[in-house]
Formats: sequence, structure tokens, C-alpha cells
Amino acid sequence: MTDTVTIPTPDVRADRWAAIGRWAKEQYPLYILIVLLIVAGLTSDAFFTPRNLANLILQTSVIGIVTLAQFLIVLTGGIDISVGSVLGLSGVLAAGLLSGSNVIMAIAIAVAVGAAIGAINGYLVAFRGLEPFIVTLGMLALARGLVYAYTEGSPVRPEAADFRGIATATVAGIPVIGILWLALALVVGFITRRTVLGRRIYAVGSSKEAAHASGIPVRSTLLVTYIMAGVLIGFAGFLLASRVGAGTPTAGTLYELDAIAAVVIGGTALSGGRGRVFGAVVGTLIFGVITNLLVLLNVSTFLQDAFRGALILIAILLTTFQFSRRRARPTIS
Repeated sequence: MTDTVTIPTPDVRADRWAAIGRWAKEQYPLYILIVLLIVAGLTSDAFFTPRNLANLILQTSVIGIVTLAQFLIVLTGGIDISVGSVLGLSGVLAAGLLSGSNVIMAIAIAVAVGAAIGAINGYLVAFRGLEPFIVTLGMLALARGLVYAYTEGSPVRPEAADFRGIATATVAGIPVIGILWLALALVVGFITRRTVLGRRIYAVGSSKEAAHASGIPVRSTLLVTYIMAGVLIGFAGFLLASRVGAGTPTAGTLYELDAIAAVVIGGTALSGGRGRVFGAVVGTLIFGVITNLLVLLNVSTFLQDAFRGALILIAILLTTFQFSRRRARPTIS
């Protein structure tokens, strides 16, 4: 009895190398992150210290979870500019209702608030046919108004002594909040790449008309996606309140811009239907490293805002150029 060995043909090997080449070309966010880490190490002796790296994770994790929510919405071809205000509302209610005396209930309240607002946004977009930008713009104003009405402009401090426990705890020197972010990223990645719902989300983002024609329940897919995003935002609201030790009326301000920037930097198409969770995570890290480095270099907050805006514009230009090249690439039959 002899064993047979299958030797790949030249065409198979060529296709394999071509696939590897295409994958490598699509990893430009990762290359940017590597370059930034090198630059950060060369320009600041404090960057790679354990204390600063832990601080970087703390600063990045909440916006990282919000970015996961924004990633889901953008995949469907929409956009959610209410994420910061919904995060703020979830945080103050988690800290204020029941006086924040029970941490489990605080988490449940925050998640329920996020899910409810996600359901409202999803219903208006999916079943009433309204534009996501308009719907979430209205929700941005409504949620932020409710935040200020509830707090009267002052921080809401919970009674529970362990309210800050989750956000400040560490495992082997790694903040638990960072572990939670990466765990949620794995969950979102599994849903979007390995489940029927995930395939439907990509199909809806690519073309709602084609998705509907192929029998995909477009409306319910959109509704579920907005609810999932709301759950993530609500949980992020609790984590931010836990990290700060209070629900503050300004919590989440401009998070919508940071999340959109991170999603786009990570290579997700604003038109929908293209993108991966890995890119969203890398985009968040790019944004976090730049922000952290600017603080270490004592750059003024005004210039930091200017850098943020420039980064968003550059990311949009890079992504537009990338997908334009893909569409222009000739098809060989």
C-alpha cells in the first residue's frame, strides 16, 4: 500500500500567492499602527511604560466598544451619530437609578436603555424608511437633552462602593475593561463572519434591493442590528461611568466622530457591505495611540481636535481610494 501525495499545480500556487498578496494589500491599517508605535517609542520615553500602556487601554476600550457598535451600523450602509449621547444617557441612568446601589442592576439598566434606543432607531430606519443620519441626529439631541434634564448639569455619583470595580480591575496587569473590549470584538466578529445574521448584514449593506429580492428579511435584519449596536453602547456607557466613578452629563461627547473615524480608518466602507471587525479594532488602536502620544507630547487640546478632524478626512480619502481601485479593477472571465 502506497501513499499518494498531491502536488499543487502552478495555477493553484499562483492563486494562493495572489490571495496572500490581496490580503497583504488590505492590511494598510495594521501597517499604519506599526509605524505609529515605532514613532511613539522614538518620540516619547514614557509611551511603552507599563503605566502608560495600561492607561492607553483604559482610554481606548470604551470608544473601542462604541466603535464595534458603529461598525455594525456602517456595515448595513447606515451611520449612527447618536452613539455618544446614548452612551451618556445610559451612564447617568446606570449611576442614578436605584442610586447605583446594585452593580448588576446598573449594568442591566444601561444595556436596557441602549437596546431600547437602538430599537427606536432601527424601527424608524427599517420600517418607516427614514434616513439613518436624520434619525440618529434627532436621537442625539433627544438623548443629550434627557441627560442634562436628569443630571441638572451635575455628575451623578452611585452609592455602591464596588461600582468602579469592573472598570478599574486588572488581570496580570491588564485592565479588565480592555479584556471585555476584545471579548466583545470576538463576539461581533463571530456574528458577522460565521452566522446567517452576519451574512444578511453584509448583504443588506451591499444592496438592500438585491438582498430583498433574494429573500433576505431586510427590515428585521436592520432592526436587530440597531438593537445589537444599542446593547454595546449601553454597556459602554456603564463602563465609562464605572471608570470615572460617576455618570457625567458630558460623557460621550463627540464619541460619534471618534467611532466613525476608527471604523473608516480600519477599512470599513461608509457605503456599507465591506469591512471586518479586526480593522475596526486596529482603527481604534490607531486613534488611541495618536491621542495618547499627543497628550504625552503636551500638544494642546485644540490642536488635538484639529488632528482628529485631519485624521478623519485622511481616513475617508484612503478608504475611498481603496474601494475606487477595487471597482476599477478589470474582471477577467
